[in-house]
Amino acid sequence: MTNYSYLKISKTKKIRYLKLHRKNTTYIVFLHGFMSDLEGKKPKTFLYFAKKSKLGFLALEYSGHGKSSGKFTNGNISKWTKDTTVLIKKIVKKNKIVLVGSSMGAWISLNQFKFFKKQIVGFLGIGSAPEFLENLMWKKFSKKIKTDLIKNGVYNLKHGEYVYPITLQLIKDGRKNKVLNKKIKSNIRVTMIHGKKDEVVPVSYSRKVLKIFKNAKKKLIIIKNGDHSLSSPKWLKLIRKELKLIIS
Repeated sequence: MTNYSYLKISKTKKIRYLKLHRKNTTYIVFLHGFMSDLEGKKPKTFLYFAKKSKLGFLALEYSGHGKSSGKFTNGNISKWTKDTTVLIKKIVKKNKIVLVGSSMGAWISLNQFKFFKKQIVGFLGIGSAPEFLENLMWKKFSKKIKTDLIKNGVYNLKHGEYVYPITLQLIKDGRKNKVLNKKIKSNIRVTMIHGKKDEVVPVSYSRKVLKIFKNAKKKLIIIKNGDHSLSSPKWLKLIRKELKLIIS
């Protein structure tokens, strides 16, 4: 049984999260991907890892995701970044942080360096997807999709068995959250793990993330038969091993 908690951020907004409270220790902060939640294998894997390693832990569902309040179509990178910042300040406080960002979670992670640069001691990206809204969506949309999106404010994008309601405000907000042109000078360990068979986000995105870090101990691991989610037991085992190296 996983014990979830809720943090009321405003009168109308509450965020669901998972935490493992520990004093004076490093916290693993896991940030999930676009339209994902805390029901998957990764949050539980990292929570168990934190317990075993005597570390603190935090994972949250951004507004409009999972059981957090709000409509997904009202959300954007700025709002989801803010949700994360508020939860880190409230739960992690002044403890050291190792960020683990999955897909869009890596973008949200990069945004946290503005606020917690001195606390962040490591960063692990899984199928990292910074700036995906512009480069992997908008730029690849047909003229018809772009017209529909501008006219209606939303377009229901079918991908596999999922439908993603992409809003115009989400695309526009993504442009305000550019991170790939930034330089982060933190002397920390940064590891990117990416599946070679990722059909959602090209491996080049993990390479782009590593370029941002000027003084970090950098590592790129490309998993030969890996997909985008990297949620199978053998891949999660490899991810845990790399996380252990970042923390050691």
